[in-house]
Amino acid sequence: MLPQVEAWLRSRTSSAADWPVEKLLAAKGETTVSVVLPARDERETVGEIVAAIRGDLVEDVPLVDEVLVVDSRSADDTAEVAAAAGARVVAQDAVLPELPPLSGKGEALWKSLHVARGDVIVFVDADLRNFSSSFVTGLLGPLLTDPSICYVKGSYDRPYTAGGTVVAGGGGRVTELVARPLINMHWPLLAGLVQPLSGEYAGRRAILERLPFVTGYGVELGLLVDVLELAGLDAIAQVDLGTRVHSHQSAEELGGMAGQILQTAWSRLERQGKVVPLESPSTTLTQFRRDGDGHQVRVRDVAVGERPPMIEVPAYLGSAV
Repeated sequence: MLPQVEAWLRSRTSSAADWPVEKLLAAKGETTVSVVLPARDERETVGEIVAAIRGDLVEDVPLVDEVLVVDSRSADDTAEVAAAAGARVVAQDAVLPELPPLSGKGEALWKSLHVARGDVIVFVDADLRNFSSSFVTGLLGPLLTDPSICYVKGSYDRPYTAGGTVVAGGGGRVTELVARPLINMHWPLLAGLVQPLSGEYAGRRAILERLPFVTGYGVELGLLVDVLELAGLDAIAQVDLGTRVHSHQSAEELGGMAGQILQTAWSRLERQGKVVPLESPSTTLTQFRRDGDGHQVRVRDVAVGERPPMIEVPAYLGSAV
C-alpha cells in the first residue's frame, strides 16, 4: 500500500458512531440533504427503509430534507409502497423524457440529480434488509463537518447466507474477485477503500453534477475513479457502517455485473491514456449452464452506456435546482 494511502486511511476513515445526529444538526446550517433510493422490484424492503429515514431523520429531527425513490421500471408495486411510506416517487423514464431511454442502476442515479433538491445527496440501495438510519448519518458526517470532503463511501461487513448458513465476510464476491484487483493494479490510490462498489455513498451536488454516469453496474467504480481524477484522494472519505445484509445474486448474474465493471474500467483506462487499444474490447459475455448431458449456452451483451455530466444537460441548467 502506498504511503499516501496509509495516511489517507488514518485521516479519512471514521465510523457511523462518530457522527451523532446532534453533531450533524449543529453543522448542517443551510445545507439541504436529499436521500435517493434507486429501486426496481424492491417492494419487500423499500417501504421499511423509507419509513425509517422519514421517522428518524425528517420527523424526529430535521436533518434530511427529502426522501426520493427513483422507480426503475418495477414490475411490482414498489412505487406505491414507497409513496405510502412517505417518499417522493418519480419514474425513471419520466425524467428527461426527451432523451433516448437507457437501462440500469446508473441511469436511475443520474436522473435523480435532475429531480433531487438537495445540496448533498445520499444514495442508498433499496434492497437492504438490516437498514438503520445510521447509514445515512454516517455518510453525512464528513460532508457536513469538513468542506474539503466532497464524496463519502460506506464500508461494512457483508455476510453471505446460503441454506441458513451465514458466512461472515463471504459477500462482495465481485468486489474481491474483480474490482479490488483492478483498483490495486490501475488506481492504487484507491486501494484503501474497503467497499469500492458500495451502493451506499454520498456526495456534494457540486461534484456529482460534473461526473459522467455509467448506466449499468459499473456506475460505482466509474464514479470513484472519476472523483479521484477530478478532486483528488483527500476529497474522498469512508465511513464504517457496520454490517450490510441484502439479497444475493447467482454466480451467473454476478458474471454479468463483473463484465460491466470490466467494461467501465476499460473506458476509464482508455480515457486516462493508461492503455493504447489496438481494437475495441468485445462486449459479449458467453456463459454456460448444465442442461442434461450437455451445456446450455447463454450469450449476453455487457456493454455499458454512459450519460454525460448532468451540468452539461441544457434542461438541467434551466431547472430550479
